[in-house]
Amino acid sequence: MSTTTTLADLLVEADTAGHDHAATEKNSGLLHIHNHATGGIVWFPTWKKFRETSDWREAVDGVAEDFRSGSAPVEEQAATFLADDLGILLKRAAASSDATIFVQENLTRHLTRTWAVADAIAEITGKDLPTGSTTPAVFADYPYDVYAQDGGVFATTLWNDIIDARRNQAIADEAARKALKPVSRKALKNAARKAARR
Repeated sequence: MSTTTTLADLLVEADTAGHDHAATEKNSGLLHIHNHATGGIVWFPTWKKFRETSDWREAVDGVAEDFRSGSAPVEEQAATFLADDLGILLKRAAASSDATIFVQENLTRHLTRTWAVADAIAEITGKDLPTGSTTPAVFADYPYDVYAQDGGVFATTLWNDIIDARRNQAIADEAARKALKPVSRKALKNAARKAARR
């Protein structure tokens, strides 16, 4: 599979194609999510379309090289990598100042890297590339269905989890802030008065 089309080119074309998003999806092989918080559209490739880009070859070769140089079995390394990569992404999302911007900047990169890992394993182990009809063993403990609806289910669920990670962190921060809130002098006097009465 050899191509010079980059994923960035496809995403730019989709962004400039106008407002008929359904037609753009049909013609481009990309999918999209409306980012209602920013009013923007986030485009991402289907796992099939990603394989048609030059980025796919680079990503698969890079991942394969890393796994070949490791000492553990390839599928074990890959499962650990996927779990760690997802954990890091969600931690970064929780710490981000704006989850909607974070998701726009990181969603596509995470999707494509995840698909590249599965494709790299297939190449290293001499198997056919995943077709989406069955889920590769490396995803046995992975929390997302990475191939359903050509990757749309993966993207949508991950999108929601990224937004939730930031929201949950904000709730936790607010609870911690309230717990550390200085007690007013009046409240301290009242507490002292009540204690003296006992």
